[in-house]
Amino acid sequence: MFSLVMVIVIVVLALTFDYINGFHDTANAIATSVSTKALSPRMAILIAATFNFLGALSGTAVAATIGKNIVDSQDVVPLVIIAALIGAIIWNLVTWFFGIPSSSSHALIGGLIGAVIARSGSGAVLWEGFLKIVAGLVSSPVIGLVMGSIVMTLLFWVFKRSSPVKTNHKFRRLQILSACMASFAHGSNDAQKSMGIIALSLVSAGMISSFYVPLWVKISCALAMSAGTAVGGWKIIRTMGGKIFRIEPINGFAADFTSAAVIYSASLMGAPVSTTHVVSSSIMGVGAAKRLKGVRWIIARQIIIAWLVTIPSAALMSTLCYKLLVLFV
Repeated sequence: MFSLVMVIVIVVLALTFDYINGFHDTANAIATSVSTKALSPRMAILIAATFNFLGALSGTAVAATIGKNIVDSQDVVPLVIIAALIGAIIWNLVTWFFGIPSSSSHALIGGLIGAVIARSGSGAVLWEGFLKIVAGLVSSPVIGLVMGSIVMTLLFWVFKRSSPVKTNHKFRRLQILSACMASFAHGSNDAQKSMGIIALSLVSAGMISSFYVPLWVKISCALAMSAGTAVGGWKIIRTMGGKIFRIEPINGFAADFTSAAVIYSASLMGAPVSTTHVVSSSIMGVGAAKRLKGVRWIIARQIIIAWLVTIPSAALMSTLCYKLLVLFV
C-alpha cells in the first residue's frame, strides 16, 4: 500500500531526476551555441533554464504515455517507482561524470521496466505500449540525422554565393533563436516524463481518481529541470559541441532547428523521445552534409553504443535497487 511518506519520497526522487536531467540533457540544447560563441555560457544557461520551464508547462501528452502505456498500474507499488528512479538517477550520474551524452529518457524507461519485472515478472510490462515507445526512440534519431543533412544542404545552397564570414555572422545571431527553440522543445518532452511518474504514483495511492497531471506537479517538475539547467553540463557540451565535428554558426543553427522540430513534434504526439539522441544525430547529419570525412565517427560510435546499452543498464540497476530495498524496507 502507498503511504504519504512513500509518495513524498517518490516526488523528491522524481524531482531529483528532473534536476539531474536539467544539467545532463539540457546541455544538448545549448552546446552548439556555446561552442560557436553565439552565446556566452551564462546567457546560454539563462535561456535554457527559462525556455525549459516554459516548455515543461506546454502540455501533458508525453506524461500520459509514460504513466499509462509502459507498465500495469496495478503492479506499481512504492518500491517499484523508487527503485526505477534510483536506477535511472545512478545511470545518469555515471554517464554525466564520464561526459557520455546518454539518454535520460532511456534511463527512466529502462528503470521502470527493470523494477516492475523484478517485482511481478515480465507479464506486468505492457509490451505493446513499450515497443511503440521504443519505435519512437529509435526512429527519432534517424529522422534527426536525415533532416539535419537536408536542412544543412538547403542552407548551403541558399547561401552558396555569400561570403563565409557574413554568413556565419548572420547565423551566430540566429543561433540565439534556435537555442530558445531547442530548449523549449527539450522542456516540452523531458520534464513530462517525471510528471508522468508522479501522476502514476498519485493514482496508485488513490490521491487522484484518474490519471492526469496536477498543476503543482507541472510547476514542480518545470522548476526542478530549470534549476538543474542553471548548474550547467559542460562535460556534455564539450562532447556535443566540438568532438563530433568542428561546428560553425550555420551548422549550429541547422542542428538546433532540426532537433527542435523533431522533439516538439514528438511532444505534440505524446511520444517520449530522447533529446540526446535527436540532438546528436542532428549534429551528425549536419556534419555529414558539410563534409562526410569531417565527422569524427569514432565519437559518434561511442555515443551510439551508449544509446544501445542505456535501457538494459538502467533496468539492471533498478532491478538491483528493488532487491536491496525489499531487504531493508
